[in-house]
Amino acid sequence: MSTREASGSEDPIIESRDQLIAPMQKGEKPKDAWRIGTEHEKLVYFQNDHRAPSYEEPNGIHDILMALTEFGWEPVEENGKVIAMRGDDGTVSLEPAGQLELSGAPLENLHQTCAETGRHLQQVKAIGERFGVGFLGLGMWPDKTREELPIMPKGRYEIMLRHMPRVGSLGLDMMLRTCTIQVNLDYSSEADMAQKFRTSLALQPLATALFANSPFTEGKPNGFLSYRSHIWSDTDPHRTGMLPFVFEDGFGYERYVDYMLDVPMYFVFREGKYIDAAGLSFRDFMEGKLSVLPGEKPAASDWVDHLSTAFPEVRLKSFLEMRGADGGPWNRICALPAFWVGLLYDQGALDAAWDLVKHWSMDEREALRNAVPKQALGAAIPGGGTLRDLAKEVLAIARAGLTSRARLNTSGDNETGFLEALDEIVNSGKVPAQVLLDSYHGEWGGDISQVYKYSF
Repeated sequence: MSTREASGSEDPIIESRDQLIAPMQKGEKPKDAWRIGTEHEKLVYFQNDHRAPSYEEPNGIHDILMALTEFGWEPVEENGKVIAMRGDDGTVSLEPAGQLELSGAPLENLHQTCAETGRHLQQVKAIGERFGVGFLGLGMWPDKTREELPIMPKGRYEIMLRHMPRVGSLGLDMMLRTCTIQVNLDYSSEADMAQKFRTSLALQPLATALFANSPFTEGKPNGFLSYRSHIWSDTDPHRTGMLPFVFEDGFGYERYVDYMLDVPMYFVFREGKYIDAAGLSFRDFMEGKLSVLPGEKPAASDWVDHLSTAFPEVRLKSFLEMRGADGGPWNRICALPAFWVGLLYDQGALDAAWDLVKHWSMDEREALRNAVPKQALGAAIPGGGTLRDLAKEVLAIARAGLTSRARLNTSGDNETGFLEALDEIVNSGKVPAQVLLDSYHGEWGGDISQVYKYSF
C-alpha cells in the first residue's frame, strides 16, 4: 500500500470533475515511454522459531529497514517512526503485519525488472543472515493466527484494522496474513486503457490460477489453492471484485471516477496524521460536508489517496495495476510482469488476448473468478474446456508479444525466457499450491514447518 510523506496542504482544491479525471489522463504516455513497475511482498520470520518479528524488538522490522541504509536506501518516517525506505530501486515498505514489500522503480524491460528483484532479494537475505531472519514467498502465512502477528505503526493501518470487521469477515486476514505480486503498466490513451483494463480483468482469474500459492491456514490445508484470492471475496464488497461496468460500452475515465466516488473513504491525511473517515463519502467531502473535516474540501492529493483505497482485481490510478497473483519465489516475481507485458504491450497480442475473452458474459466472468481459488487451472471456462487449456493459448500470445517487443539483454536474449516458470506449471498441470500440498501429504508427513525450506 502507498506511503504518504507530505500532507499536500498546498495542492489545488478540487473544484471540478475534470480534476478527478486528471490523474488518469496524466498517465497517458506514448508507447516508447511505457514502463514496468513490479511490486512483491514477502513474509518475514525469525529462523530459530519461525515467529513473525515485531517492529521494535532487536533484529525486528525497524532494524531490518535501517540495515538497508548499507545499500544506499534512505528512511521515510511517519510520526517519528521509520515506515519505509526510499532508493534507486523504488521503495521498500511495510504491510500491516510486517510483510516486507518492494515497490520497484518504473523500468523499460523485463531484464531490468528481474535484476532489480535479484538485487533486493540479495540485500534482504544478507541482512537476514546477520539478524537470524528469513523471508518466505507464499500467498499467505501458512501457520500463523491473526493474534500471533504484530501490527506496524502506520496510521492508515490503524483505521483499516478498525473498519475491516464492519464490512467483511476476512479483511483482517487480507491485511495481516497475505502477500502478493503485482505489476503496474501504462497506456497511451483512454481507449488503450479501456482495452487493456477489459482484457486484463477478464484474464485476471488465469493469473490467480497460475500463481495460486496459499493452500494452508494455521498449519493445515484450507481447502483452497489460492486462499488469498478467496479472502478478497469477503473483505469489502464496496471496493473489491470484477467491476462489471468496465465491460460496458462507453467505459472510460468518467465511469471509473463515478465508481471511485461511490467507494467509501478510509481516511484523510493532514499534518502528518491520518484522520479516520472510514465509511464516509468523498462526494460529501467535495461539498464541504465531511463530518471529520467540516467545511473543508478535498485537495488533489486527497483524491490520489482515495484512488489507492479501492482493491478490485485490476485497479486504475495513473497506470493499470494487476492484482490477481499470490506471492511467490524469485522466478515467479519475474514471470508475472512477463505475462502481462507480453499480453498488453504489443497491440497484436492485446487484440488476440481480447478475442479469446470478449464473448464471455459477466455471469461467466464472475463464475470463473469464484471457481479459481479452489480449482485453479481446473476451473471450467465459458464455451468448454478448463483454464489450463486457455493458459496454453494465452501464454503463446504473451510469448509472441514479448518476441515482437524484441527487448534484448547483453547476451542477445529476448524477454520470453521469463515465461518458462509458467510454462512448467501449465505443462505439469500443477499450480504451486498443489506442489506444496503434495509435499505436505507426502515427504513432510503433515509437518507444516517444512514449508520454510521454500524461503528465498
